[in-house]
Amino acid sequence: MKKLKLGVSSCLLGESVRYNGEHKRDSTVIDLLGQQFEAVPVCPEVELGMGVPREPVQLVADIGKPRVVVRMVGAESGKDWTEAMVGFNSIKLATLTNISGFILKSRSPSCGPGNVPLHHELSGEKSSTEGLFAGALMKHFPSLPVIDEETLQDEIAKEDFIARIIEHRRAATRRGASKQ
Repeated sequence: MKKLKLGVSSCLLGESVRYNGEHKRDSTVIDLLGQQFEAVPVCPEVELGMGVPREPVQLVADIGKPRVVVRMVGAESGKDWTEAMVGFNSIKLATLTNISGFILKSRSPSCGPGNVPLHHELSGEKSSTEGLFAGALMKHFPSLPVIDEETLQDEIAKEDFIARIIEHRRAATRRGASKQ
């Protein structure tokens, strides 16, 4: 049987792509992949040219506009990476046509599917949001099963994720068959 493809944040696979040159290899992710899935590694920050090591980035909310605008900026320099990330997202998402699910790095400014710290410029308060790549991924593929490595540690959540991946692939196969 052909393995289903899962997008995975590269650092969770043991790739040294984090801002500090380290990784966040996760044995639960590795074990899951070995069973029935093939990894499609993605690191938005490296792939858009930020390099390793690099200045850490954070998400900042601009509230002085008609709506809240979230920007990705260097934590010390204030360099704005938002436009580059938005451009990367549109190109990368077009290439991810054959994936059946995605495992993202929790709390990452690019990959976190939720609970990513959001710094409010004017008030100094913090709230949370999703990372810029994760948000674009979930908007572009609204039915795609997505999970972070921390949630994957829960056995029930992991089993549910696997079931959703399999159902997503079945639905995609049915859609493809009906088009012929």
